[in-house]
Amino acid sequence: MRFTPRVQHEPVKDFAVSDDPAVQAQLDRLGALSLPQGRFGLETIRELLKRLGDPQRSLRPTFHVAGTNGKGSTSAFLRAMLEAEGLAVHAATKPHLVRYNERIRIAGTLISDELLARLLGEVLDIGEDLGPSFFEVTTAATFLAFARVPADACVIEVGLGGRFDATNVLDSPAACGVATLGIDHEAFLLRPEEGTPADPFARIAFEKASIARPGRPLVTQAYPAPVEAEIARTAKTQGARLIMRNRDWWAEAGDTIRYRDALGALDLPLPSLAGAHQADNAALAVAMLRHQDQVAISPEAMAQGIGAARWPARLQLLDDGPLTALVPGRKIWLDGGHNPDAGAAIARHFAAGLPPHLIIGMLDNKDPGAIAAPLRGRLASLTVVPVPGHASHEAKDFASYSDLALHSFADVREALHALPPQGDVLIAGSLYLAGEVLRLNHQLPD
Repeated sequence: MRFTPRVQHEPVKDFAVSDDPAVQAQLDRLGALSLPQGRFGLETIRELLKRLGDPQRSLRPTFHVAGTNGKGSTSAFLRAMLEAEGLAVHAATKPHLVRYNERIRIAGTLISDELLARLLGEVLDIGEDLGPSFFEVTTAATFLAFARVPADACVIEVGLGGRFDATNVLDSPAACGVATLGIDHEAFLLRPEEGTPADPFARIAFEKASIARPGRPLVTQAYPAPVEAEIARTAKTQGARLIMRNRDWWAEAGDTIRYRDALGALDLPLPSLAGAHQADNAALAVAMLRHQDQVAISPEAMAQGIGAARWPARLQLLDDGPLTALVPGRKIWLDGGHNPDAGAAIARHFAAGLPPHLIIGMLDNKDPGAIAAPLRGRLASLTVVPVPGHASHEAKDFASYSDLALHSFADVREALHALPPQGDVLIAGSLYLAGEVLRLNHQLPD
């Protein structure tokens, strides 16, 4: 059965909240914004930034990362490697899991409430007549913060797509990277548009690779031939230097990551992040650093960064806390993945060992089979919960993707209480659900 996503005319709101009254006042203003139906392009963000003095033009060497899956982990590896070299690094990632502050990291520390409230207010005031979106205001505030606080480098994760993402206003990044590609956000990235590729995967590649910039390296993973052809076409149109895996750089993971390119070979440690796919994300970060000329990073710093990188809600093993105490002595894994590529990565991780109990919550515009289908036959039980604050799939929507009896509960705590007495647990299906789990377990991302 093929899932047809529910078309949304506006992006799902992020429902950002804060304990700080000054921040909450600005988040309330921010939460009232939406993307006007049918408006695509960079004109609004460019005008907003112009009014703010074009802060994006004064950033330190910047690494810009796109992709369907893996872009957040690649960004985390980049930041950890740069910091291991002793550099101060600004980082912009998305979405936030618990606190809006997670989106903006200033020289290694989450942005303070005081600075966040001030910057959001400044951007919202100056751009009120433009009708900017949540994402455009967030990006403008991020670039203001990065421009006003000194640092040695910036790592910026693309939000949605690449071509029309609000971050795609950087003139000359140190390097651009494209992580794993797959089908996601179809209503936006696959909307009909004359002159774009007809094949869905090629269209996704076109959207993501459009962060490329003239003369700057565009470093990619390996993809099927038609996808690589579209990326090559896009890079050529943009005048970028294409650096492609299995053509310009190579990496294999065994007991270590064996990396090589024209500059030589490296033997690097495996990531501490769980999942075999994280070695690929780490290798992409290494390739981005090796093929740019604005920041010097030693192999030792790369190795140290691979081990030090942390990225919450991606096959994260939860710490002891109020939620894990509900099932003492058992491991609880958390993953916010919600598309088929994420499902395949999760299934590979749980291919060996005893089947876990899956507690799943997914937005109703996502394919319910994306996670459940790859895990079919590998689960001890399957329980469905709602995603707090969002329209989400019901238990019956997963029936076609599992041979197990389906259970449903009002929230994660009830689902954990009702589990059989043995076996590890996997909570998956949505980053919004993952954020709620981290909040309930008193495990706030820092």
